[in-house]
Amino acid sequence: MRDFPSCFGENGVQVADSSSSNNSKNAQNLVTCIYQCRLRGRSCLITVTWSRNLMGQGLTVGIDDSSNQCLCKVDIKPWLFSKRRGSKSLEAYSSKIDIYWDLSSAKFGSGPEPLEGYYVAVVVDRQMVLLLGDLRKEAFKKTSATPVPSDAVFVAKKEHIFGKKVFFTKAQFCNNGQSHDLVIECDTVGVNDPCLIIRIDGKNLMQVKRLRWKFRGNHTILVDGLAVEVFWDVHNWLFGTSFGNAVFMFKTCLSAEKLWNSQQLSDSSALSWSFSQRFSDSKGPGLGFSLILYAWKNE
Repeated sequence: MRDFPSCFGENGVQVADSSSSNNSKNAQNLVTCIYQCRLRGRSCLITVTWSRNLMGQGLTVGIDDSSNQCLCKVDIKPWLFSKRRGSKSLEAYSSKIDIYWDLSSAKFGSGPEPLEGYYVAVVVDRQMVLLLGDLRKEAFKKTSATPVPSDAVFVAKKEHIFGKKVFFTKAQFCNNGQSHDLVIECDTVGVNDPCLIIRIDGKNLMQVKRLRWKFRGNHTILVDGLAVEVFWDVHNWLFGTSFGNAVFMFKTCLSAEKLWNSQQLSDSSALSWSFSQRFSDSKGPGLGFSLILYAWKNE
């Protein structure tokens, strides 16, 4: 696969190449969420990564400044995750940063991200900078943080999904947005003219025919009244290993005018620049949300 910029770097990164894993056996089962927060009056990004492997669940919490320089990071290894409850103190900007987690009652679905019965909290100077999970009362009691709602904004999510021809996940397209059932369907095995279909809540919102000629591109759909720009790259599915991965990005558009202008993009390098630039722009408050899905074909 050619360079397809990830939403987790301003200049983009290569997500797959000849040296990376070529089948779903080596794909990581992980979900990464990025939140824009304020730390002592300064803008920062808090990255929360949930992972699962043969050794169990894992959790990583990292804090980056506005220039993407890592300020501090906590990595809870899977083999230590049996404790499922704890805290860690770090330091950044001459402040003590406390990270608390309690997953002793957490319930999980098919993915590594918990569904309910948990909390993860980031506290700075007794202020709740970020609070995840449904056990909010327990989190405030444990952390002794001031009971003031966090102003953190959910700006991006990256997820690995798996399937044969149908890929399913839960998705939202803005901060505090409604959760939707997102289905990507594409049968590439033994099919002369593959077709890509994207459904949200059971409704067909996008269909790409003649996929061998349109294996990379972008299109616009409407979700909850929001214009959402969909980018796709299924080159590996069609021309690489039959069990490789495709990449999809769902990006909340800034305006209808910018949305329709973006439809003129056809050159792959222009698409790559636009893709990277849109996430860079989305880091500003209220300017959008990005969802990236790595879709792996199961054998």
